[in-house]
Amino acid sequence: MAPRVGVIMGSTSDWPVMEHATQMLERLGVEFEVKVVSAHRTPDLLFEYAKGAAERGLEVIIAGAGGAAHLPGMVASQTPVPVLGVPVESKSLKGLDSLLSIAQMPGGVAVGTLAIGKAGAKNAGLLAAQIVGTHDASVRDAVDAFRAEQTQAVLDTPDPRV
Repeated sequence: MAPRVGVIMGSTSDWPVMEHATQMLERLGVEFEVKVVSAHRTPDLLFEYAKGAAERGLEVIIAGAGGAAHLPGMVASQTPVPVLGVPVESKSLKGLDSLLSIAQMPGGVAVGTLAIGKAGAKNAGLLAAQIVGTHDASVRDAVDAFRAEQTQAVLDTPDPRV
C-alpha cells in the first residue's frame, strides 16, 4: 500500500529519535515513508517533497528537526497536509532551541508541535495514526486497542513496589 504518513528529518543523526514515530506507526498498522530532507542543505528537495505530498497520498507529515529546526515550518508552508513537528534534542541547548523554533510559528502556518525527543516522536506517530483514523476504522480500532493495552498495564500493576 502507498504510504499515508511521511516521516522526515533534517539529518540522519535524527533517526534515533524519529524511529520511535515509525515504530508507533508500524504498531498501529499505518503505512509510512522515511526520508532525510534538510531545510538548510536541500531546500529544493524540501519544496519538491512538500508540494507533492498530497498528490502522493500522504495524509500527515511528521517532521523531526534539531537546532534551528526550520524543517517542520518550511514543509507546512508548502503543503495543505497537516505537519507534526518533533523537536530533536540538540547538544547545546538540549532541544529547547528546537522546541521553540517549531512551536513559534507565525499565525497562518500551522505546525502541531510535540515534546522534545523520544516521547515527542512516539506521540507524533500516535497522533498521525489518530488523524488517519478519523476516516479509517481499522486504524481507529488499532488506536483504541493500544489505549486499552496502556490502561490495562496500569491496572495490572497498581503498586509500583511489586
